[in-house]
Amino acid sequence: MTRTILHTSLCDLLGCDVPVLLAGMGGVSRWELAAAVANAGGFAMLGMVREDPDLIATEVAALRAATDRRFAVNLIPAATEPDLLNRQIDQCLALKVPAFTFFWDVVPEAVARVKQAGCLVLHQVGTVDAAQAALDAGADVLIAQGVEAGGHVHGRTGTLAFVEAVVAMSPVPVVATGGIATGAGLVSALSLGAQGVQCGTAFLATDESFAHDAHKRSVVDARADDTLLTDVFVLNWPAQAAVRVIGNSVTDGLGYRHLGHDPAQLGHEVIAHEGDRPILRYSTDSPLRNTMGDLEAMPHFAGHSVQAITDIVPAAERLNRIVNEAESRLIALRHMNRETAHV
Repeated sequence: MTRTILHTSLCDLLGCDVPVLLAGMGGVSRWELAAAVANAGGFAMLGMVREDPDLIATEVAALRAATDRRFAVNLIPAATEPDLLNRQIDQCLALKVPAFTFFWDVVPEAVARVKQAGCLVLHQVGTVDAAQAALDAGADVLIAQGVEAGGHVHGRTGTLAFVEAVVAMSPVPVVATGGIATGAGLVSALSLGAQGVQCGTAFLATDESFAHDAHKRSVVDARADDTLLTDVFVLNWPAQAAVRVIGNSVTDGLGYRHLGHDPAQLGHEVIAHEGDRPILRYSTDSPLRNTMGDLEAMPHFAGHSVQAITDIVPAAERLNRIVNEAESRLIALRHMNRETAHV
């Protein structure tokens, strides 16, 4: 393992070189992106939310063929039918997946099951209560998500304030996520006691991402204030599950810039297809490489970090930019501290 000035104990726990994690973005974080991040020294997650166990097997095999690095599989119990979730976990355990990432409601039974099999558990949380519940369930790592995050957003507290609160209560490593896509963000998180960061939007706009090119371009073109929280894209998830997206005709033209929508009143119109699978208006499905139809009306998930994303590049280059900037800032801070000490 390569050690840098950014190396933290989290790196030792996860088996990565630098404390930068790829978010387990459902549909987007497939094997190609995961392998690119892992081979560049970060920690990768496969986004397998509601996916068929056979696809999980295919993705894990492809990832292992492309890298010998450790990785996690991201599952969302609250957004997955119980029988499918059981079959997903069965498949992952049969494949000897080394780690799992869970999100949304804490389901102690799911955590206990994979822990008993010897797997690491990273649990993403958005509130202090959820953080405590994840700790009580046995989580090995807490991923503290701030409201600036793209995709599904669990809490309403800003990233830095929330990370500081979680670090103060947690006996396990804490990872910061939400609006982070630069070395400056990584250094800020480390200064608050986090041992790493998780990035989603930054890696969505990369060559290896399985997101549709239209989604990648919208991230590059957007600014932070082009994003908004809404729960109109809620089909497939629990009611009133808020998401941060780039505003589009659904959120702007129809006035859905607020929370509190009733999924039962949203309708079930087919607007696109992902292969043979129909995609409904108001569903949480974002446009992927194999999606055809009304892509503009689908959710283009993105966090406040879009402000820092100005191009589509290989994932390794994105990671290296973050790491290089963070190292430069840390070296500059150390030099400044030495100079101050001599005054």
